[in-house]
Amino acid sequence: MANCSVLGGCPSDYIAIAISILCMILLFARAAFPYAVHKPPKLIGSNFILLFVQILASFCLLLSLVMSVQFFKFKRKHPWQSCYIWAVWGEGPCGFGLLLSCRILQAYHLYYLFVKRRLPPLNSRILLPLILLPWIAAAAFIHQKRPLNPRCHMHSRWVIPIGLLHVLYVSAMVGFTWAVRHVEFRFHEFRALLRGIIVSSTAVALTLVHPLPNCRSRHLEHRSCEEFGLLLTLLMSFMKASIMVLAFFSLSISQPLLSQMSLRKKEPQDFGIMGRALGIPASGLLLPTGTTMDIDLKEPIDRLLMNKRFRNSFMAFADSCMAGESIHFYDEVHELGKIPVGDTITRIYMARHIIEHYIVNGSAMEVNISHKTRQEILGTTDLAHPDLFNHAISELMQLIKMNLERDYWSSTFFFKFKEETKSQAERNDLMECSIGWDYSPRLSAVHGADDPFHHDPLNKSSSDRGDFSFQSESAGSTQDFPAISLVGFDGLSR
Repeated sequence: MANCSVLGGCPSDYIAIAISILCMILLFARAAFPYAVHKPPKLIGSNFILLFVQILASFCLLLSLVMSVQFFKFKRKHPWQSCYIWAVWGEGPCGFGLLLSCRILQAYHLYYLFVKRRLPPLNSRILLPLILLPWIAAAAFIHQKRPLNPRCHMHSRWVIPIGLLHVLYVSAMVGFTWAVRHVEFRFHEFRALLRGIIVSSTAVALTLVHPLPNCRSRHLEHRSCEEFGLLLTLLMSFMKASIMVLAFFSLSISQPLLSQMSLRKKEPQDFGIMGRALGIPASGLLLPTGTTMDIDLKEPIDRLLMNKRFRNSFMAFADSCMAGESIHFYDEVHELGKIPVGDTITRIYMARHIIEHYIVNGSAMEVNISHKTRQEILGTTDLAHPDLFNHAISELMQLIKMNLERDYWSSTFFFKFKEETKSQAERNDLMECSIGWDYSPRLSAVHGADDPFHHDPLNKSSSDRGDFSFQSESAGSTQDFPAISLVGFDGLSR
């Protein structure tokens, strides 16, 4: 056992490796579950890349810890087992430093979106390497000075400079979190930022107080260190590192809509639409049958699209023609218009969702608008402005009128829509006719004031006349019905 405590390969080492593998499986499951089960639109934007980079950094950090602490036992030394590859570059710029940089970048995005009300001026592909640059410089300096011994042990005088670098990044996270403390987030982003601060601060404290790679090296120098305590310390330290990696990951900051698609939510349609996730009234839903308004097919297409049923029919036709992006974009902007102008936080959520899905170059459902209009939207100074997408809607309407509208009137989608509208109008008429009669809780055909179970007549004047009328919303006219002779329980005509 003494040999394995020095060279690696102890049973406790493989237990720690199994724990790290389990944590990585859980991490992959959390990240991949919404895409595998709910199948949302594929995103290739900066937020999606940040999630991928976080997972990669977590894997690199755990693998570097395994290799630098020498959990595996090798018969001979290999060049790729160098301490500077794993303990310096793997745990630093490619591991913990990259995780901290991603979280700082996410906090930076939240600050610009909800405090400045605009998109971040620097692209994530440019800003992330800039944030990571101090870690790269520190790793290159350590690699040049070579202060590590063969057991990957660093002298105590290097602990303070490295600790200051960690504290600097944690302080940046605290600063951005403090700047957005007043924002009423809808998807628990502030909670994720606080959890990141707690996890990173704990990791830095554990690293400074008791560095992970040092315990095996001290076993060579101080025989007073007991073998069992050494192995137990390594196992517990690695378990903490694995759990911290799992706790540090968060979907709510980069992908708020996907964060609502957890293992406990079996119905993806509840959160498949950003408007519904934000609580916009009747978002993604058809209006009740009694409140559907009449449709005049002679009106222009832009007015017809304001009707939800017609918009759904036209959207299905556009999707069948592989040109549904414009109608989906119109539908999302229509949902944005339901949000009050004073509710800036909700409007910013919806505006960011629309920009990421339809406006950004290379997005999954990029709409065909002019470069000038696209740049106006991307460079706006107020994401909550009510006229943010007006120019884009105007341009897309011109394309719809020239292409899709003419083909829609002769399509099967239009004839199906007319049939559904006609049958719905007939059902509304029958429902309104039935509402005109008074039905008591018991099986009775007594009408009006003679009903012993009747307390508040629907219309006293009409019952006195012996007839009644109702207004049909679908027809828009009043229909009069003659008085009908009723027979009571005693068989007498009333």
